[in-house]
Amino acid sequence: MFTIKKKHHVAVLVSAIALSLTGCGNDDDAQPSDVRTASDGELFNDADVEFATAMIPHHAQALEMVDLTVGRDLSPEVQALAAQIREAQAPEVEQMSDWLTSWDEPVPETSLNHANAEGEGHDMEGMDSDEMPGMMSADEMDELEAAPDAEFEAMFLEMMIEHHEGAVEMAETEQSDGEYAEAVTLAEAIETSQTAEIETMEGLLGS
Repeated sequence: MFTIKKKHHVAVLVSAIALSLTGCGNDDDAQPSDVRTASDGELFNDADVEFATAMIPHHAQALEMVDLTVGRDLSPEVQALAAQIREAQAPEVEQMSDWLTSWDEPVPETSLNHANAEGEGHDMEGMDSDEMPGMMSADEMDELEAAPDAEFEAMFLEMMIEHHEGAVEMAETEQSDGEYAEAVTLAEAIETSQTAEIETMEGLLGS
């Protein structure tokens, strides 16, 4: 009688463990609650939205800094760097804007939307620079614009290094937390290219 009861208790215990493990397996296979499906059928999540929404104005400010190099007496190396940044980041802004549209998310306003407007200054509507690492303040941008050529180059490089370091940080977060394959791939490319550009700029500064 004792043996029968003992066997019964063991069987119940095994069944309970099996049910528990089955439940755990289902939880592991389930998609996180913030994962959604884009219009192209690809999956994306909140981290992807945050990455694109922040990186668009971040890139826009880098392009605005590049615009300030036009017409200045700068070294060929800095001129080439500025052209390289423009060629890389302008298409990336368009790419991320397309993602947000396909995700039915708002595309942030940036200085690029007002490139030909007068009196816009360096503020970007709806942008909180405190939440984006490496962003320059409006005062810093005004200071860069007002700098004479003799001071501009070093100031530009120092500010762009800080700006790139912020972009790399954001790209690393996307690689860790993002779901959308194209966004993660872009984040990898941003980390690689901007890390290399940081090294170039540090070399130009002699640091």
